[in-house]
Amino acid sequence: MAFADQPVYTLEWLVDRTSTVYSLPLFYDHLNEAINHPRTSIDDIAKIITEDQGLTARLLRLANSPMFGWFGKVDSINKAVTIIGTQQLRDLALAASVMGVFTGIPPELLDMTSFWRHSVACGIIARTLATWRRETNVERFFVAGILHDVGQLMMATTIPPVVMEMIEQSRMNGQIYHVTELERLGFDHTTAGGALLRSWKIPANIADPVEFHHRPGRAEQFPMEAATVHLADIICQAMEYGQSGEWCLPVLDSAAWDRLGMSPHQLGTIIKQAEPQLEETFSILTEGP
Repeated sequence: MAFADQPVYTLEWLVDRTSTVYSLPLFYDHLNEAINHPRTSIDDIAKIITEDQGLTARLLRLANSPMFGWFGKVDSINKAVTIIGTQQLRDLALAASVMGVFTGIPPELLDMTSFWRHSVACGIIARTLATWRRETNVERFFVAGILHDVGQLMMATTIPPVVMEMIEQSRMNGQIYHVTELERLGFDHTTAGGALLRSWKIPANIADPVEFHHRPGRAEQFPMEAATVHLADIICQAMEYGQSGEWCLPVLDSAAWDRLGMSPHQLGTIIKQAEPQLEETFSILTEGP
């Protein structure tokens, strides 16, 4: 076997090691607690968010971006909360926060600009698909899309030599990367990402589609979300919107396609709707205020 006599890493070790070094900003816990408290007002929520000036600027730029299509000027977090919604704004804050957590990854493992371009595009397309389906709280699709490969960041920061080994092995064998991960580790980046998000107490409607985006048929609790992120990821790979650790096109799950209930013609229209949002949203989330 190609990976015989190699060190063994467990999922629990990987999550514990990541959680020890990397954590969400403290304000996110405060924001989550406030949103879940029945007596919290919009002013209370806005006050927590505005404690982080960089996040405040990003959220206001998002609220005024083509993604939301609001015709008036959103010039305060209070107004953004009113227009976007508290749960939705929390989810957007989560995405913006995680994008600033993982740093120092060697470019030979992951080109971070290309990685986040792929991730943001996946979020935008997942959100557009959900909007087309008239789903509620489409921001959860956006965030799940952005975070779908967070497990790759975990591995690149905790076991970089193993990641390099798996990248080389995957390409040499002409094998889909997450299958190589399964053979080497016994789990892949999807399982790792889902486990990390749960350890951070991220809602299951985001953690589940992250965990099952390569195997949407196994998503029992949120199958529609998993199917949506699965398709969005494949679209991004096919359209070459950035690049994650996967070097070849994953196989489309036919049951996931059937679950979404759309035609190829509709898919083309959805991609055209999403494309104008890609560059500005990527710029907002990566270039700072």
